[in-house]
Amino acid sequence: MPTPAPRPVILDGDPGHDDAVNILLACSSPELEVLGVTTTYGNVGLERTTYNARVVRELIGASFPIYPGADRPLVVPRLSAEAVHGESGLDGPDLPTPTREAESLHAAQFIINSVRARPNKITLLPTGPLTNLALAFRLAPDIVPRVREVVWMGGSLDTGNWTPSAEFNALCDPHAARIVFESGVKLTMFGLNATHQAIANPARVAAFRQLGTRVGEFTAVLLEFFAEHHRERYGWDGGALHDPMTAAYLSAPELFGVQPMWVDIDTTEGPSAGRTVCDVWKVTGQPPNADVALTVDADGFFALLTERLGRYP
Repeated sequence: MPTPAPRPVILDGDPGHDDAVNILLACSSPELEVLGVTTTYGNVGLERTTYNARVVRELIGASFPIYPGADRPLVVPRLSAEAVHGESGLDGPDLPTPTREAESLHAAQFIINSVRARPNKITLLPTGPLTNLALAFRLAPDIVPRVREVVWMGGSLDTGNWTPSAEFNALCDPHAARIVFESGVKLTMFGLNATHQAIANPARVAAFRQLGTRVGEFTAVLLEFFAEHHRERYGWDGGALHDPMTAAYLSAPELFGVQPMWVDIDTTEGPSAGRTVCDVWKVTGQPPNADVALTVDADGFFALLTERLGRYP
């Protein structure tokens, strides 16, 4: 049988340790064609997340363009996660100095232009607040039915990590999340209930170092720093590798179990603000608007990551 053509994707994120690994995975996966990376605020401010995307591009000698986008949420004040990712957003490894600048076109306009140019072909992989997608969908509602799929790392089936109720990416801009979830776009959600099943423990980190490559060492040092917060917060022996599940899901969907359900976004200002309310038992009578990830083959996920990152020289 002929090899299927790579699926064109746009990565939208706030790099970030796990965002960086997601870029590394997507660019080394033959199933995917990375058309570009769009950046937003989140783990750190927009200027730094854009710089970090440029750092990762420099590290692997990639050619994809980078488009900065939203620097704040639609309504609520901006959050930031230096406590998790460090002041740079990529604390830990020595970072190469990027030589190529980001593009001047706004991320939302790049998304709009790309989807219009390749209708029903492009999958969007957001791994931060959904502000850029919400802006694109509101500015150009005609693109919504032309997006092949959105695979988002955010939300949670159960508990949060930034508040008892809310996961960080959802809490950063719940109004944007509501726009995307109510848009009718085909949507898959990888929340904390799934991503917390994949812990980069010392043995898994050692496998990256044993690749004996620049990317392998970069990834190992990155994840060793990322583990510190998770040890202090959860008592785990490594960090949860959230964002790379989006690219992994498109590359090896058999590693994951998902279930369709109705997901509502709490946009109130109370203690449940930003919560992704998942109707597991269909009690609302609402039709499903997302596939929600439930199970992860963690060993298979890390085997995929190690093999793909091992393709870099």
